[in-house]
Amino acid sequence: MSETKLESAVSMPSGFRFGEVSALTKFKVIPSAAPSLGPLAAFAGAFTGNGFNTIFRPQNPATPTPLPVPQPGSDNILELNLTSETLSFSASLGGVPNRGMVQRDVFLNGVPYLQSISDITIPTQPTGIHLEPGLWVIVPTTSDPAEGTTLVRMASIPHGTTIVAQGTSSTISGKPTIPAVDITPFKTGSPSAKITFASQTAANSTTPRIPQDLGPFIAAGTITQAMLTDPNTVLRNHIASQTITSTTTISVSTNPASPLFGGGAENIAFLLGNPGALANPAPAGPNAQTLKMNATFWIETVEHTIVVPIFKVGQPPMTIHAEGGGAGQPLPKFLVHPPIEITTPRVIKVFSTQIQYSQEVFLNFNTLTWPHVSVATLVPSGPVPVPPSVWS
Repeated sequence: MSETKLESAVSMPSGFRFGEVSALTKFKVIPSAAPSLGPLAAFAGAFTGNGFNTIFRPQNPATPTPLPVPQPGSDNILELNLTSETLSFSASLGGVPNRGMVQRDVFLNGVPYLQSISDITIPTQPTGIHLEPGLWVIVPTTSDPAEGTTLVRMASIPHGTTIVAQGTSSTISGKPTIPAVDITPFKTGSPSAKITFASQTAANSTTPRIPQDLGPFIAAGTITQAMLTDPNTVLRNHIASQTITSTTTISVSTNPASPLFGGGAENIAFLLGNPGALANPAPAGPNAQTLKMNATFWIETVEHTIVVPIFKVGQPPMTIHAEGGGAGQPLPKFLVHPPIEITTPRVIKVFSTQIQYSQEVFLNFNTLTWPHVSVATLVPSGPVPVPPSVWS
């Protein structure tokens, strides 16, 4: 599969800059400094990587999903995807003025992004399954509402949903603690009333699932029972042998926990389904309503050691790939241009930014709420420049 060409999410016209429109025509407007991006400063450039996606899809008898062993009586299909992802960020927006009535005016800042995800469960048949343009925005501390600095993700999904998810961030030394996540559906309105389906058992080869027979994937270790039980297993396995010096955690939700509020998910009419009008005898209920989205992003600083070969001043820069990682795990590469002569191979310590995320989208259909979970690990797509301080 050829390397994906990444494009910026937004390309602003030359000279465009957010600012305040002045009422004082005789005076030159001096633009204010852009607010700090805070943790969003790490969202720069383009990232690529791999992940795992699970989604229960509704199955209508008029449009059944073809399976090797047909399952005509099932109202749902569990689709599993091994994924390849690109996530590209554009330049920051600068100072975006928001006018207040009871709260004094504030300035936001943000980063546009474009996310694209392809299914590579069969590597020779990559299939696009997700495309999402959006914005990450940082909101300063306010008194009305009484909230500290928050982060917002605003996104549009081609299936007919837009989201606004708000939350906070924190930073620790070392690796993140990544909790478990459960894909088991439950009765709508009763999260404790879980209903497990046969498709959640990896060894079951005649169940409503894509891929239906997981035998070859289990043998290869690419899809396992542990991944179905807890998709975040993929993230923990990836960092198990890594040296991570710091982690910034960003957690956002379309229905954030108190004292935060705001946000939400909006759906097109098809997803919401028939509201039960008397003129239509079809049963009321959603086709696949997006009820809520929770997402956690871990921005990790990863330490690597690379070996720099013999080098003479004046030679062109070298690209050296980081070592380690299991099959299918993304690894960064480094742009190395020593300002001094290297007479024998030299081991140096270098660092890269790694993005991991786990996202839950809760879909409502057929009286149940179905968790749709996506996880991925992403590294810079281009070479990471080695700083001059390494050689001192």
